[in-house]
Amino acid sequence: MELEKEQTLPQTARREYTYLFLAGIFITSLVMGNIIGTTKFVSLFAFEIPNWMMSLVPSLVQNEGIYKMIVPVGVLVYPVTFLATDLLSELYGAKRTQRVVWTGFFMNFFMLAGMSIGHFLPDASGVSGATSSFEAVYDFMIGNTLASMIAYLTAQTIDVRLFHFWKKLTEGKHLWLRNNGSTMVSQLIDSIAILSILYLAGNLGDAVTGIGDLTILIINSYLFKFLFAVLDTPIFYKATRYFK
Repeated sequence: MELEKEQTLPQTARREYTYLFLAGIFITSLVMGNIIGTTKFVSLFAFEIPNWMMSLVPSLVQNEGIYKMIVPVGVLVYPVTFLATDLLSELYGAKRTQRVVWTGFFMNFFMLAGMSIGHFLPDASGVSGATSSFEAVYDFMIGNTLASMIAYLTAQTIDVRLFHFWKKLTEGKHLWLRNNGSTMVSQLIDSIAILSILYLAGNLGDAVTGIGDLTILIINSYLFKFLFAVLDTPIFYKATRYFK
């Protein structure tokens, strides 16, 4: 009996450490994505547009016939949150995964509160090294965080529920289906929601002047997340087997 107890405790501890590790990756990616958000847009790759497509591609993402996939830097880490929740869902179930989703939601407001305190306290002139940089990030971060949290809570909740819907429907088979089926739908909702809110709030810059520009940004953002979801499937399989 004593031997069984000694063998069970380390296994339980490892299981909880893994839970904390995945939750930590999720929350770190989420908070970091909201801080950097749309402070900078980056071009991931470019290719020459065929003549028949020229009229379909807005000038915002093309230059003399060259298409550029432009995404906000916050998007670079955000897809990791969906991989983390899928792993949590597979290993720990819907209830414990939803707790992480809610924890991440409140941690973003904790971050926002801390940044706001720093914003409103008087500046120590002559000591501060980058006050203007802090204020510029803070101005963008407020809109980013509020928009992101509305989109995040909706998308992550849908992701968790779809994951378990597919798991129940396939009786625990076809791991790739619940991983990709849940992520691709929830990320589409997330991309539409957050960029639409930021557009209405005026947080996307002067170059985004209409629905056409907004649409191409949504498409670019979703395509990046879609490709990440496809590429993370083997990682999901190996991680699931390893942790199980």
